[in-house]
Amino acid sequence: MPTPESKKPLAPANEPHKARAMAESFGTDPERYDRTRPRYPDALVARIAAAAPGQDVLDVGCGTGIVSRQFRAAGSTVLGVDVDARMAAYARDHGLDVEVGPFETWDAAGRTFDAVVAGQTWHWVDPVAGATKAAEVLRPGGRLALFWNVFRPGPDLADAFAAAHREVLPDSPRNPWDRPTLDAYGAIFAKVADGLRDAGLFGEPEEWRFDWEATYTRDAWLEQMRTSGEAGTYRPEQLADLLARTGAAIDAMGGEFALPYTAVVVTAERAGAA
Repeated sequence: MPTPESKKPLAPANEPHKARAMAESFGTDPERYDRTRPRYPDALVARIAAAAPGQDVLDVGCGTGIVSRQFRAAGSTVLGVDVDARMAAYARDHGLDVEVGPFETWDAAGRTFDAVVAGQTWHWVDPVAGATKAAEVLRPGGRLALFWNVFRPGPDLADAFAAAHREVLPDSPRNPWDRPTLDAYGAIFAKVADGLRDAGLFGEPEEWRFDWEATYTRDAWLEQMRTSGEAGTYRPEQLADLLARTGAAIDAMGGEFALPYTAVVVTAERAGAA
């Protein structure tokens, strides 16, 4: 029997910034999001901070403040901007300075920064308009650094999770476990880099990579699954079934698993004078 269609359509694979309903869905449970989402390697934060001309950082799509807190701990002064007022409120409640609005049209009120960063969010930003806006608020020599955590499961883990996804959503146009995730993210990285080039305001983009690993219990992984953008597009019964089947797969592995990640940074320096 066919699986019912999800309640919201997925974004075109090459234009995720147009999927506004998905992009603005993460504030449903900010506490869960902040608690379960992975952080970024300290070496990534340190390299970005060292490549910027100073310590004033703008965090685009700051959400609950995961990236902002990491840069603040490294000695930066951080302002966040996020489209979701619920996420911004959570970040403010935890001591961060956050303004609300879409980055492309956000009013910087004449303020400039040494670095503009975005963790796991720039694919929700128009690649050219976002790059142009970033250049407007960066000081000469300032650094734009856009980064993502990309999970890299081994073949047994990928097969088990892909099977659970297929069983619940056989008609889904995308199964996140069906191919290597670095390959899947490659199109995003290329589009981001092309956006920086098309803006004509940055040097040639670079790509930095940082490998790390996390260990998840069954419950910890299922909690993180609930925070994905696609989870918000599933019908409640679909999500419950997917969580149950994924949980059963983890139980069969002994109740926990190790998951390698690669954190990938697409970065460029602001060219010329402001």
